[in-house]
Amino acid sequence: MAASTIDRNRTDLVVLEARGLTRRFTGVLALSNVDFRLRAGEVHALMGQNGAGKSTLIKALTGVYPPDAGELLLDGRAIHPRSPAEAQALGISTVYQEVNLCPNLSVAENIYAGRHPRKGAAQLWRIDRARMHRDARALLARLNLDIDVGSLLGRHSVAVQQMVAIARALGTESKVLILDEPTSSLDEEEVARLFAVLRQLRDQGMAILFVTHFLEQMYAISDRITVLRNGRRVGEYLKAELPPAALIAAMVGRELSAEAGRHEAAGVADGPPLLAAGGIGRRGQLHPIDIALRRGEVVGVGGLLGSGRTELARLLFGLDRSDSGTLQVDGQPVRIDSPIDAIRLGLAMCPEERKHDGIVAELSVRENIVLALQARLGLRKFLSVGRQQEIAERYVESLGIKTAGTDMPIAFLSGGNQQKALLARWLATDPRLMILDEPTRGIDVAAKQEIMAEILALARAGLAVLFISSEMDEVVRIADRVVVLRDRRKIGELPANCSEQAVYHLIAAVQ
Repeated sequence: MAASTIDRNRTDLVVLEARGLTRRFTGVLALSNVDFRLRAGEVHALMGQNGAGKSTLIKALTGVYPPDAGELLLDGRAIHPRSPAEAQALGISTVYQEVNLCPNLSVAENIYAGRHPRKGAAQLWRIDRARMHRDARALLARLNLDIDVGSLLGRHSVAVQQMVAIARALGTESKVLILDEPTSSLDEEEVARLFAVLRQLRDQGMAILFVTHFLEQMYAISDRITVLRNGRRVGEYLKAELPPAALIAAMVGRELSAEAGRHEAAGVADGPPLLAAGGIGRRGQLHPIDIALRRGEVVGVGGLLGSGRTELARLLFGLDRSDSGTLQVDGQPVRIDSPIDAIRLGLAMCPEERKHDGIVAELSVRENIVLALQARLGLRKFLSVGRQQEIAERYVESLGIKTAGTDMPIAFLSGGNQQKALLARWLATDPRLMILDEPTRGIDVAAKQEIMAEILALARAGLAVLFISSEMDEVVRIADRVVVLRDRRKIGELPANCSEQAVYHLIAAVQ
């Protein structure tokens, strides 16, 4: 798809420009001759698959990675930021998916960290807290946020913390605001509030770069789109010129089918449960729930944020101990007090927080893949490096994990490939039941379809799957049954081929 010709002569609007940016890592060309232009008074979306080069481009723009070739221009003048601090001093601020502020400091201290207003001789003495609080309130008022600026940041929601990070950027008189996956942990109301603020900042003339995996949100907020693929720029487009089907084709380089495809679960619905939980719960986390999973069956969990989806997964896998109810595996009563107990019974779990609870960033792809298997075998049956290599290479090939080698640190892989490596970790244990908590969060459209297709293939082979996702269309498309939760209670079940609307109606109808 050719890039459209838009506003090529209106260079007066361009605030930040990259020309021919190239960046290499060991064995990987992350960016190849990439051009990019960010204009004042626009929200510019950066789209692409995991591994397309989005994060590398952001880090090149903000001084984290110096480019191997190419140049950066701010207001038409060449710049060479060598750190995020230097980029911020130039007027380029970034708000990351995981807010990089200090929860143990106050809201005002976070806004002015490193540049506190001072009072006394030559303004070098004590911090002027009265002025700092006054100025912090003024910045937050620009974002329509009225909170106690003296309160600890950690006491506030992720949405409020992101607003504080944006206020910090405003306090540095930034010309450019870069938002990297800012909505991944927000509910719909919080997203709407953030978007209202972004539109306000855009209308005031700020240049905003918005990175997301949510197509609906991208179309709701952006004015212009740049698409990257395999470290190269595919094109720059006005939003109206690029409908969703064309965007996906540009991102992946091929047409995608609309559906991942359902599997036939013939014979599993009437079979005996592999795992049956009766009244399992934990005070303060989850009201007692009945749930059963059978071989070859995908059971989806539908519910809004805070409904108890992750709490259910943690109880079943022994990450948290239940204080009520019973568990049976193959009809026999069992206790699962820890993940080791769960693994020995043939359970596996990919957690919601891939970076914090899943990958071990300092270890290689090989070491991450064999981690659970080695834990199950114990230290007396240590896997040799050769055996580890054999297992890792098998899953790298079968799951299509893109890596320069199995000894590469897993932190260097894209989010989608990290998720595939986590899936490989548990497949290596030959599980009978897989708990997948948000397995497609934060990964691109193509990687989502690949992972969904792999889940369905595993179910066809007889694996029982508990599938949790905040994207309801994924849940209803893949599941043989949908267990619906609300307010940490099970409120019903819906059959295969139910609609998203049916799930939401059930949630809204039960009082």
